[in-house]
Amino acid sequence: MNRRSVIGLGLLLVGSAAVTYSHEASGQAGFTTLFDGTNLNNFTQIGNANWNLADGAVEATMGNGFLVTKESYGDFEVRVEFWVNDDANSGVFIRCEDPSKVSGQTSYEVNIFDKRPDPSYGTGAIVNVAKVSPMPKAGGKWNTYDITAKGSQFTVVLNGVKTVDGAQDTKHANGHIALQYGDGAPGTGPGIVKFRKVEIRRL
Repeated sequence: MNRRSVIGLGLLLVGSAAVTYSHEASGQAGFTTLFDGTNLNNFTQIGNANWNLADGAVEATMGNGFLVTKESYGDFEVRVEFWVNDDANSGVFIRCEDPSKVSGQTSYEVNIFDKRPDPSYGTGAIVNVAKVSPMPKAGGKWNTYDITAKGSQFTVVLNGVKTVDGAQDTKHANGHIALQYGDGAPGTGPGIVKFRKVEIRRL
C-alpha cells in the first residue's frame, strides 16, 4: 500500500469515527422515538377519529379522538412534528391522568387550533394555564412543538419560538401524552391533522 493510500484510509477511518461519535452523542441526549411514521405500537386509540398511516405520517380527517401513549410520564421533554390545515382542531395533551378519558380537566392541553374563538388559548398556548399573544398560526405547513414539563413549570416552543415561558401549575404531576383530532370551530370545514414524529426524554 503506497503512502497516498495509507493517508486516504486514515482519513476514511477518522470520518467513520466522527459519524459514529455523532450518532452516539445524539443517542446520549436520551430521546426515545415514540412514533416515526411507520406504526402506532406505542399508542392506544380512543374515540372515533379515522387515524390512518400514510406517507410517513398518521393522519385523521373526521371523528373525534386521541392517540394516547401506553406509558405515563412525569418530568419530560417531548418533541412533536405535526401538520394541520387552517380549520383543524388538535393539540398535544400532557400528563393525562386517565388514558381512557382525555380532557382539559384531567390533563394539560398544548393547543393546535388556529381558529379557536378565543385566540388567547389557541395555537401555542396551554389551555387555561398559559395564554399566547399574538397567537401564531400553524395551518398549511409542517411544525415542531418542543414541550418541557418539569415539576410545576412548563415551557412550549413552536418552530423555534417560545410561546410559553416557565408557566406554573400544579394540578397534574404525572400522566400519559395524547395526540388529538377534534371537532373544529362552528362554521369551519373539516380539519386535517397529521403527525409524523414524536420523541421524548425523561428529565
